[in-house]
Amino acid sequence: MKSIKSLLIKLTHGVSQQDLSPEEITSVKEWLAQGYLTQEDNRYKFNSKYRAGTLGLVQKGTAYLHVIGENVKDLYIEEVGNATEGDLIIAKRLLGKRGTPSAKIAEIVGREVSFSVAYIIEKEGKKSLVDLKTDYPIGAELTQEELVKHSLGDLFKIDNQENTIMEYLGNLKDPKVDERIVLAQFNKHDEFEEDVLEIAKSFPLVDAKKYPKRKDLRELDFCTIDPVTAKDFDDAIYWDEKNTTLYVAIADVSEYVTPFGALDNEAIYRSFSIYLPHRSIPMLPRQLSETLCSLQPHVDRLAYVFEMKLDLNKLEVVHSDVYEALIHSKRRFNYEEIDAFFEGKLKAQNSDEARILSMLTKLQKVTDALRKERLKVGFDFHSTEIEMQLDEQTNLVATTVAEETPSHALIEDCMLLANKEAASRYERGIFRIHEPPSQSKLQSLYQELSAIGINVEIKSTIRETIVNIQAQAREMGLESEVDTLIIRAQMQARYAPLNSGHFGLGFDAYTHFTSPIRRYSDLIVHRLLKAIAKNDKEEGSYVLRNIETLTMTISEKEREASTIEMDYKARKYARWAESQLGNEFKAKITATDPELRADLNDEIVGARLYITNNEDVVLFENVRVKIERVDLARAKIYAAIVGKAD
Repeated sequence: MKSIKSLLIKLTHGVSQQDLSPEEITSVKEWLAQGYLTQEDNRYKFNSKYRAGTLGLVQKGTAYLHVIGENVKDLYIEEVGNATEGDLIIAKRLLGKRGTPSAKIAEIVGREVSFSVAYIIEKEGKKSLVDLKTDYPIGAELTQEELVKHSLGDLFKIDNQENTIMEYLGNLKDPKVDERIVLAQFNKHDEFEEDVLEIAKSFPLVDAKKYPKRKDLRELDFCTIDPVTAKDFDDAIYWDEKNTTLYVAIADVSEYVTPFGALDNEAIYRSFSIYLPHRSIPMLPRQLSETLCSLQPHVDRLAYVFEMKLDLNKLEVVHSDVYEALIHSKRRFNYEEIDAFFEGKLKAQNSDEARILSMLTKLQKVTDALRKERLKVGFDFHSTEIEMQLDEQTNLVATTVAEETPSHALIEDCMLLANKEAASRYERGIFRIHEPPSQSKLQSLYQELSAIGINVEIKSTIRETIVNIQAQAREMGLESEVDTLIIRAQMQARYAPLNSGHFGLGFDAYTHFTSPIRRYSDLIVHRLLKAIAKNDKEEGSYVLRNIETLTMTISEKEREASTIEMDYKARKYARWAESQLGNEFKAKITATDPELRADLNDEIVGARLYITNNEDVVLFENVRVKIERVDLARAKIYAAIVGKAD
């Protein structure tokens, strides 16, 4: 089974039999016989007496069960028995007991962390197989004969549900194994099954004559603006200055990826494309993501288009329409080209290009005004994004700090407008929500800021307080550093079936509509909007039938993708640091509590360092450090402060 946890979430909200895999149905039938579930019209749900969750830290034979799938208090488990921390549990609530809500374990059904990586170490002259993150023994074992055959540092993918070794990944010494490590921890893979590839290959090239009902926008000067390395082009834009109308055309993935079937199942399982410094692991087969769905230049493509009429005085959308269309992108630009043009360093090569660049110049004035208006209610955070350059062996050779430029800002505000319009068209569906930070997080933030000399004045709203903090940070030359602290204090944005606003953007309602090639959430939004446009209530309810489970699952998949991307970079930093043992570099203190940490700020930027000596330093102070030790297994770099830096 791909995920027991996913099944438990489904059963918390209720799930139809048609939405269960054969493996899941087997488990459901067993649990129904045990009385854990109720069944009504082929829809299964947990009996009100039962809850599912993850067992927390076990102490003295007791623990708390973190209930999954709904926002309720943890349940106290008095007798843990054979269960251990991280086990997935079905528990029976003990009703009528006073005090803390409690339950007893009915059944251990799996492990929260379904997959992990183990490696061979030597301790006291004896080889053993241990967890890569903890060095603790794992459930799966190798015989002494097998251990002798393998080398120290050999890595294996482990199935924690079955306590079995799934595959040999390689050796820790090989830099190319880093990718296999980070993907194995979440059972991610690049390859698609043959039946999925067959479907992806089966679609014909776009023939406009076959789509007479689609709006034909092929004469409009659509263009795409993406990173220079991009291969999947989700979005194209066109600005009609005369009618003050913005067209945002999005790849019409829902035309090809329809509900159910192997292609859709794989897209749900992946939910997001993963972007590593040297390559991507796509959500959809490359035949779709990089070819047929991608809004490539000079070819006809199917698009789902938001046409938005703007009032340039009020700086708001006064009317919008969303519809299926045909487009023919006239030019593929990268961000650097557009920035060079805006700076007067790039000239049009022909009359078509001159017309499109002139259009973008006029659009920039509009998006600049929209941005200025937006930032009156939302936030303008300056966070640092590090880009890595790797050699052929995937060793780190250089880093650059990515900066938001005028071309990025232009595209971002076009996309924000379309996302906002999409969210305004339904009351239940997929929303991208971002709650205000909790009081405890704010208090911790204010204490950190006070330590570096920022006087926090509590204003009438959280936004006013933060804007005042940002103004002080700008004066101190700590804008990016303080914004990083503020971002850390924020709640994590997530997907939800009901709207509760987006605090960071300052929007009443927001969703993700503009990237269906790389995000499953956007694909669902397209399906829902199409059903609404056709006034097809049956199709609309069909799209929404498991929306609570889906939003929770894709939020979790998003965190997985983000963790993979961060872990991979940490491993590249660690390998680089191993080649620099004993060398000194400039760094900046980024944390003083609970442990002293610094980020490298030299020829290689952004590596996290764990400081080994207890020096008298303050947050954001520049220091010189010497790299002392590297733990390749856990991708940790240890360094000592050897002096102050300029």
